[in-house]
Amino acid sequence: MKHNDLEERIIQNYQNDEKMMILVFAQWCVNHDLNPEELYLQAYPNQEKNLALKEAIELTVPKDEAGDISTETLLGVLSLFGNDDLAFVINQEIGKMKNQIVDS
Repeated sequence: MKHNDLEERIIQNYQNDEKMMILVFAQWCVNHDLNPEELYLQAYPNQEKNLALKEAIELTVPKDEAGDISTETLLGVLSLFGNDDLAFVINQEIGKMKNQIVDS
């Protein structure tokens, strides 16, 4: 395998994995009645529209059709890609959810 072919393959694999991470994030949001675009903008307010996020949102399914995605899984996947700001926003939302349960 040529060096350039290997490089291209590594980049393609990373991009595919990144798309999967975005889909996991978007589906987790749907499963928790949260808007993925709003959470993303909270984490990255200076970024323009994220095309990969938009594509992932289109691939999500209604929460009653989706499998469970644990928060730990989501945070682990975000960590693998260095999305610490987004993980922070997710943790804030989890705190809000817990407070709503306690207040109910």
